[in-house]
Amino acid sequence: MYTAPVDATFGEAEWRPFLAANSFGHLVAAGRRRDVPVVVPTQFLLDGDTVHLHLVRTNPFFGAVAENPRVLLSVAGDWAFIPSDWKAIGDEDPGRGIPTTYYAAVQVTGTATVHDERASPGAVATVLRQQLRALQPEVRIVDPAEAHAGKLLSILGISIAVESVSAKFKYGGNVDEAHRLAVVNHLEARDGPGDAAAAGHVVRRLQAQGET
Repeated sequence: MYTAPVDATFGEAEWRPFLAANSFGHLVAAGRRRDVPVVVPTQFLLDGDTVHLHLVRTNPFFGAVAENPRVLLSVAGDWAFIPSDWKAIGDEDPGRGIPTTYYAAVQVTGTATVHDERASPGAVATVLRQQLRALQPEVRIVDPAEAHAGKLLSILGISIAVESVSAKFKYGGNVDEAHRLAVVNHLEARDGPGDAAAAGHVVRRLQAQGET
């Protein structure tokens, strides 16, 4: 993923909360000598330096991982289209503005380990417990190993040991504070899907840089 210096993440304090709030992404397994990689949309949990998730046993992802355990998890979100006229302030000509899209993206690369209930009883149930504790901590559940023992055989758990993280927060870092705040005003007025989150990122990054 190409990231211009102005869009580079401020570090873990920025990309980890984004992943916690956007725990759905695309898991990519390249395999070996395949024409195209296997791409799986999936819910996941980042716990420290390990990603946990589960997939149905018949998913072609597992064939690719058997060939090559190195995988990539790609997450993008909090996006908002910025019309060209929003980029003009004061006496600037709105017709000469340049449209763009604000968004955040994080890509996690690591080595996948597959957990099979047949080979290691309790391993898949452990992955499910971890995900459920994070996704619905307020909901009481019967332990998966007790309530769904048979069904656990139809899925496999996956743990990915994180080896590298690439993160990008593209929120107007190429323009000055006045232009970015003008876009924030437009985002707040439009209030469409993603607009509030995008506006929040702009303001947060300005504050972190001591510009507002």
